[in-house]
Amino acid sequence: MASSLSVLVLLYLAAAASAQLSPTFYSTSCPRALATIQAAVRAAVAQERRMGASLLRLHFHDCFVQASPSHKSHYNFDYGCDASVLLNDTATFTGEQTAFPNVGSIRGFTVIDNIKAQVEAVCPQTVSCADILAVAARDSVVALGGPSWTVPLGRRDSTTASLSQANSDLPAPSLDLANLTAAFAKKGLSRTDLVALSGAHTIGQSQCTNFRARIYNETNINAAFATLRKANCPAASGNGDGNLAPLDTTTATTFDNAYYTNLLVQSGLLHSDQVLFNGGATDGLVRTYATTPSRFNSDFAAAMVRMGNISPLTGTQGQIRRACSRVN
Repeated sequence: MASSLSVLVLLYLAAAASAQLSPTFYSTSCPRALATIQAAVRAAVAQERRMGASLLRLHFHDCFVQASPSHKSHYNFDYGCDASVLLNDTATFTGEQTAFPNVGSIRGFTVIDNIKAQVEAVCPQTVSCADILAVAARDSVVALGGPSWTVPLGRRDSTTASLSQANSDLPAPSLDLANLTAAFAKKGLSRTDLVALSGAHTIGQSQCTNFRARIYNETNINAAFATLRKANCPAASGNGDGNLAPLDTTTATTFDNAYYTNLLVQSGLLHSDQVLFNGGATDGLVRTYATTPSRFNSDFAAAMVRMGNISPLTGTQGQIRRACSRVN
């Protein structure tokens, strides 16, 4: 019995070790990986500043789609930060790109494909697409003037994806504070993480269909701001649904804390933005981030690391895809 117990302890320790991500994961196997990713991201953002927001969103939409804990033992099931969002549909599964929160809006795949090709040229089948997404998200924020952080590495890539989980797990722009808090708690993220990560909306744009109900029907909205947004978002559904508006009217392509100062004057674009400052439990944190950008930067960086740790595939799980859009 003692011998069996020792074996079990060793197996547990081995499993725990394999599940640990490390910032130095590629130091020996691909020392040029991080510099290669950074240079490619900088080039992409220099060409189109909006791409920084798109790459950050890809990482978020990848990490938030995962199997329930009861299914974790299934080697081929969808996990968290596993690059499943990058997979094209196949004969055996419908992927996440046509899920309601993604269809017609998720972008940046060509940039990721380009980064992957460059990394493959340096270190064939060594660096996962999931890690590329995590690093590209960080480098995008930095390229737009935001904080940096150390990215733990060692994720592996999923061999499947889930349309249904993308539809159920990605927070909708219509959610209220209680449901947003619950959606983040389901992923092991706190209310502070929710408010900090929502600050990613200091960059990027959103489609009219996502904010039409807010600008026409809600009362906790700045009148001049609503009028401005109505000019490019007709009231009738089906008209101008894909028209874009900046999530942060003040500095749409700079990563700063203006998102929170906008909330203070009821100029959040999405319902799910303004509920963070609407007489609820997160009002105080919004005020803090609006007045103390250094606190926002540090909390955002810490929250990004926690989000990047949502159920990664590690060790011998999954695979290192040669191309991010398909399994090997």
